[in-house]
Amino acid sequence: MQSKTILVVDDDPNIREVICFALQKASYRHEIASDGKEALDKAALHAPALIILDIGLPEMDGLDVCRELRKKSEVPILFLSARDDEIDRIIGLELGADDYVTKPFSPRELIARVGVILKRYGAPQTTSAPETPLMRHGLLVLEKEERQVSVNHTEIGLTAIEFEILSALMERPKIVYTRERILEKAYKDNIHVSDRTIDSHIRNIRAKLTAGGCCDAIETVHGVGFRLGPCENTS
Repeated sequence: MQSKTILVVDDDPNIREVICFALQKASYRHEIASDGKEALDKAALHAPALIILDIGLPEMDGLDVCRELRKKSEVPILFLSARDDEIDRIIGLELGADDYVTKPFSPRELIARVGVILKRYGAPQTTSAPETPLMRHGLLVLEKEERQVSVNHTEIGLTAIEFEILSALMERPKIVYTRERILEKAYKDNIHVSDRTIDSHIRNIRAKLTAGGCCDAIETVHGVGFRLGPCENTS
């Protein structure tokens, strides 16, 4: 049995049963919640390694649950939605979700995505070239082994995807990364996402670094992509 616990949040008992059966078959421990309040209570009680969260919950929907969780936690979140609505997807990603699956879904695909997310939040991915464990650029410091980011000694909480994107930019600070290249670096396991997803993650990173005291961390090169800024401006 896997030591990591997955919290499954969905108001449909049939969907919960399908997900929990798939998780059990893959040897994951799991807890369940049927509404937003119970989800927040269970998340605080069990400190899950990942939350599978339905957007269409009654009363307090999944987006509101995500907002509350992100006030004090960077737990990875995999959203479920009954419709393939790009607006929901973009909002969810901007709130800090890690992935998005539309109902009806394949249990096998869901478990694959769970594994990808948990792997991403575990040990840093190995590469053929040696990695620099600590990178500095202006006021910005990124520590790969501890998976920590700080601005002028203030720690910044990033999701796993946000961390991978910033790490890629810091590895080659003078290079302009296209969205396609960022997708390759951040989504190493070939999960299909759109360019709009990268834009959402970039906005999140900028907002968090600005709140931490660095408002020039990422520059947009129009028509091309993004590159690391000087990371020196605190105004």
